[in-house]
This record gives sequence, C-alpha cells and structure tokens, in this order.
Amino acid sequence: MLTRRSMLLATSAAAALPGALVAAPARAATPPGVIVFARQIDDIISLDPHEAFEYSASEMSANVYQKLVTTPNANPTEITGELAEKWEVSDDNKAFTFTLREGPKFASGQPVTAEDVAWSLHRVVAMNKSPAFIINQFGFTKDNVADRIKATGPRTVVLTTAEPTAPSFLLYCLSAAVGSIVEKAVVAPKATGDDWGNAWLKQNSAGSGPYALRQFRASESLMLDANPHSNVVAKTKRIVIRHMPDPSAQLLGVRQGDIDIARNLGADQIGQIQSDGRFTIQPSRKASLLYLSLNQKNANLAKPEVRQAIKWAIDYAAIQKNIVPTTYAVHQSFLPEGFPGALTDHPFSQKVDEAKALLAKAGLPNGFEVSFDFFSGAPISDIAQVVQANLALIGIRTRMLPGEMRAVITKTRSRQHDIALLRWGSDYFDPHSNAEAFSMNPDNGDEARNRTLAWRAGWDIPELTRRTAAAVKEVDSAKRAQTYLEIQKEHQQVSPFVIMLQEIEVAVSRPGVTGFDMGPMNDRNYYHNIVKA
Repeated sequence: MLTRRSMLLATSAAAALPGALVAAPARAATPPGVIVFARQIDDIISLDPHEAFEYSASEMSANVYQKLVTTPNANPTEITGELAEKWEVSDDNKAFTFTLREGPKFASGQPVTAEDVAWSLHRVVAMNKSPAFIINQFGFTKDNVADRIKATGPRTVVLTTAEPTAPSFLLYCLSAAVGSIVEKAVVAPKATGDDWGNAWLKQNSAGSGPYALRQFRASESLMLDANPHSNVVAKTKRIVIRHMPDPSAQLLGVRQGDIDIARNLGADQIGQIQSDGRFTIQPSRKASLLYLSLNQKNANLAKPEVRQAIKWAIDYAAIQKNIVPTTYAVHQSFLPEGFPGALTDHPFSQKVDEAKALLAKAGLPNGFEVSFDFFSGAPISDIAQVVQANLALIGIRTRMLPGEMRAVITKTRSRQHDIALLRWGSDYFDPHSNAEAFSMNPDNGDEARNRTLAWRAGWDIPELTRRTAAAVKEVDSAKRAQTYLEIQKEHQQVSPFVIMLQEIEVAVSRPGVTGFDMGPMNDRNYYHNIVKA
C-alpha cells in the first residue's frame, strides 16, 4: 500500500517537462491553471473506456470521452444528446437511427464521425471485456455486429437490436461509460494482433471530451490536459489526481493548500473541517453500494442457512453510526435509493442467537474458517474489521486478506475469493443496471460470456435470471417497478450478497474552488467547469 509515496504534486514545473510529474514541497496554493484532486485511485486496472469498469477509470472516461447520449445531473432520469443531435426509432422498436451533431472534435483535431461511433461499438462487442454485457444484451455478437451497427452516412449511424427494445432502456445503456466513442484513426493503428488497440488505450486516450489523458502512473497519479478542440470548454487547463489513500493526509493537504479538492475524507476529517466556513463541503448520494460477496463455490457459503446467518450477524447500524456517519447510509437492497422501484426496507439487524441457530441448522454449530478479501484503505479496512468481529461472534473465523482495490477486484472477477467486501456502482440510471448484475447469471460456466456479479459469486439462478430478464421488457412502468420490488425482496433473503450501505460521496474544496459537478454515478462527475479564484 502506498501512502506517503503518493505525496507528489504536479506543479508548474511539470508543465515544462512534458509527460513528467515531479515531487514538490507543500505550497500555499496549487499552481495557476491546475486543479489538484486527492483521492484513492488504486482501483484503476485499465483506462480503456471499453474495458474499464471501476470507479476511478469511469470518472476519467466521463471527462475524456463523449457518448451518443447522456443524462444530466440535474435530472438523471432525462436522456439528452451528447454526440447525437437527434435519434429516431423504427415502428418495430428494433432500428435506432442516430444523427450526430456538427462540432465535436477529438483531441487530434479531427471531427467525430459516424464511422468512429460504429467502430467504437464494434470494438466493445468484439473485445467483450467486463462492461461489454451492457451493449451485448441487445443481441450484438462478434459475428453480427458489423451488420447490426452501421454508419450509413458521415453523421448517421443505425443500431439494429435482435428484439423489440424499449427506447429508453437502450438509450440509458448507451449513456454508460462503455458507450464512449474513441477515434478510429488513432486507436486502430495501435492494435497488436486482435486486441483492437487495447494495450495502448490502457494508458492513453483518444476521445472528444473536454480533457485528454496526459499521464497515468498506477497507484500514484493521473494527469489530464484540456482538449482545445472539444466542443465542451474546459475552464481549467490541467487536472491532476494524486493517489492519497490516507484521509488524514488529504485533510492536511487541503488545509495547507497543496490540494484543491479532497475526495475521500472520513467522518472524523469532515467533522474537523465543518466548523471552518472557508471550505466547501459538497455531499452527493451515489448509486453506489458496499456489499459482501459470498462465493458459492465454497461449500459452506453455498448453504442457504449460512448466507442468512451472515446477514443476521452484521451490525449495520453500528458500522454506519461509528465509522461512516457522513459518507454512507444503511441500505440492504440491490437498487440504490433514488432508482425507480428501489426497495428501502432494512429487514436485517444484528441478532447473534438467530444467526448461531441458522449455522447449527446448516450442520455447522462450531462455525468454519474462510478467507476475507478487502481494500486495505480507510474506511473499508475499518468496516472489514467490524465485519470480522461480527462473524467471530457466531463462529465464522476469517483469514483477513487486505490489498489494493484492483487486486481485490481482479480476484473476485476470477471467482477466487471466499468472502470479499466490495463496492458496486450503477452503470446507467435504469433498474436493470443493478438487477442484471446482482440477479442474472445466464451461464454459470467458467467461460461464460456475461460475467455478472452473480456469476462472480458462482450463484446459479436460472429462474431468477428468467424473471429479471422479463422485467426489462415490461412497458408498463408501474408494473415494472413492482416486479423489481418483488425481485429485491426475494434477493435480500436468498442471495449470496450482503448489501450493507449506500455511499454518500463528499468532496471538500478549499477556499475559492468552485464548479465541480457531482452526479449519482462516477461517470457523471465532471471537471470542465471547475475554477479557482
């Protein structure tokens, strides 16, 4: 785990050294024209927008790339055009024709064309990386995507789905980070073999957003420079994000002036700075959940009584009150509060005797031992320790395995964990975003195409998968919301997911820094209007 090594600042000296970040002492103010964030960014596995599926990389994509459509933070249920000027839907709800607006340009200076759009979506389907299921679910495959997604003119692209599709659902999916459009002329020549330029795009960019990636150093720093050709004007010319996992160091940095915006302050740090009216405290309830994943490949965790016992062992209220009172709220269903059809009941609380009785019923009166993977930074590590103590009360002994976030994510993606403490953020503002992830697993085989969270947990659920797939096709919004409520109630009781908390992200800005636009999802956090006096 890096702590003090992350105390690097891209100062004005860095501007004179292309591609370099240099260490500097703390300053009374960050350099003019530069906004410096402090946040945890060790979850980044790739910066390729068609592969990235983590918080930090998704946020970067939002500022470097544009999509056909998006949702404004002022009204996240509304769908507006970003690259698309307009769209039309065929009578059979299968053909979707998008007309691109004139003006958007890539960082190279070249205009965004329909061919770039079609090629980008072909790339998503062909590479089939973690977020590809968001696009694949409409019947696109490597074999048919060239016929079903076509540029029919310089500014016109047509998507043809396999089945009639609710227009709003397709548009919400295209608004996800995986719908980002990359420049074909830049990325295609970088291809190695059949990787579609993936190796290159992991640490480079080719977008039309207000910023372009200048440099990325894993678990250390990320630098973005303004794209002078973008139709979205960046008011600040450079953004520097410093990996700083220690909240106390973030607080010190924002107080001393070498940090403009701190992103991971804990309750203690927020409490310390609240009384100082010079600083701006900006909370935003996120479509982001903290949960335990119980791998069903573990024979003990696969017992229904054990899953229930773990849910009754956790002291949710104490964790929220004592560790994260300002940054998380208790939440126990897979749809975050604020989503249509979200279940806000809290059926579980700590009942140790009931949990022990369930273990005994499962034939495990003396408990058992499991491994427990979790991010080693605050507050996740603090929560993990409480969970360990809670489980110990009922005889479940955990081998604690702290690590960097990307290592924990990588392990769960290969289904190698027993219990893991994880975060999950919605990809688009529709209930199916989370319903598909948590309650669909069409193929539980190790080589499955759609590797949802249910798949990662080894949860084989053909009937629940069928019901969840049917819910997305319901055109009556009231009936659809009711269906999701029913699925969530069952899911709470039987699933291998212990959903605990919903995130409230809090950004703290130093005096004179304004304009950070925070949305309900990480790929709706925008930098281009940030300025400082």
